[in-house]
Amino acid sequence: MQQIPYGRQSIDEDDIRAVNEVLNSDWLTTGPKVDEFERSICNYCGCQHAIAVNSGTSALDIAIQSLELPKGTEVVTTPFTFAATSNALLYNGLVPIYADISKDTRNIDPKDIRKKITNKTGAILFVDFAGQPCDITEIQKICCEYDLFIIEDACHALGAAYQGKKIGSLADMTIFSFHPVKLITTGEGGMVTTNDSNRADSLRLLRSHGIDKTAHHLSDTSAPWAYDMVTLGRNYRMTDIQAALGISQAKKIDAFVQKRTKLSQLYNELLQDIPHIELPVTLENVTHAWHLYTIFLKGIKRDTVFSYLKSHNIGVNLHYIPTYHFSYYKKHHSQDFSLFPVTEDVFNRILTLPLYSELKEVDVHLIVDTLKKAIQQIS
Repeated sequence: MQQIPYGRQSIDEDDIRAVNEVLNSDWLTTGPKVDEFERSICNYCGCQHAIAVNSGTSALDIAIQSLELPKGTEVVTTPFTFAATSNALLYNGLVPIYADISKDTRNIDPKDIRKKITNKTGAILFVDFAGQPCDITEIQKICCEYDLFIIEDACHALGAAYQGKKIGSLADMTIFSFHPVKLITTGEGGMVTTNDSNRADSLRLLRSHGIDKTAHHLSDTSAPWAYDMVTLGRNYRMTDIQAALGISQAKKIDAFVQKRTKLSQLYNELLQDIPHIELPVTLENVTHAWHLYTIFLKGIKRDTVFSYLKSHNIGVNLHYIPTYHFSYYKKHHSQDFSLFPVTEDVFNRILTLPLYSELKEVDVHLIVDTLKKAIQQIS
């Protein structure tokens, strides 16, 4: 049987045609397609500015850098995410302070956020796990109360909505990823969205060496060729090749969400009566983007089930190993695991089943049947 991956891109002839047009044009990078892609995401999300970069990690990095927080400032975040979330804080000399998560959503728990705030706290960086938005209203209240920046890592959540509003305009800055396993792809790629014009200007500088090509910033020359490096930036630019693919993919965001939602509902129907399985919970006030479909196993060894499914060509995965478990973090930012009882429980029992737009319903049935056999054999 051919391997069923846990996630993959969905590319059609329109996508291929869009990329070919750029390959035959005069602009492969720093051309008009990046601006067009940014406008398309602004229009979709209802935000004022979008800054495209070469990865979600790069988007996180420049978003954190743009805050200009003093070295050593603490940022409250979740440990139950990909390492890039915390890494972006370390890149900028900031200190990740972890809050525990909520079992039902796997999202950061606002009650524990409050416990972790000190006079050193400068921001909250939250993650919309699997595509389900966090309790944004409560996080906004906390940030207003303590005068904190609010950064939303929505790398799972393009296409999601919170209380009827699309994710992308509800935080000071929102981060998206366009990796092939995400809802839409540009190969590799990412984006920061914001409603703050000054911050958007800063982000554009930071993604391109910190160079400003408007000569009026220079005091010693007015030559038409002049430019100035005004801050220490990176080379995080997105190419027009990537942006062309993104423009084509962005037209299908809602269709992709609908497909993933339908497949997730099928999973729920097929799994609801199976012993040893707890299903994911979707809150009433959100539109879930369904980047991931995760279940909990109870009374049975998760790793044994994982190995059985892998041996039968079912590409299960584990999202995530808590960041504080990694060797680097143990060495440099050691944590007491007992402070995160929910995160530890979720980590020990969670399993990611395959989910992507092109996954067929017959494949979902096969995955569930194989999962049943695994449970029967080892329970």
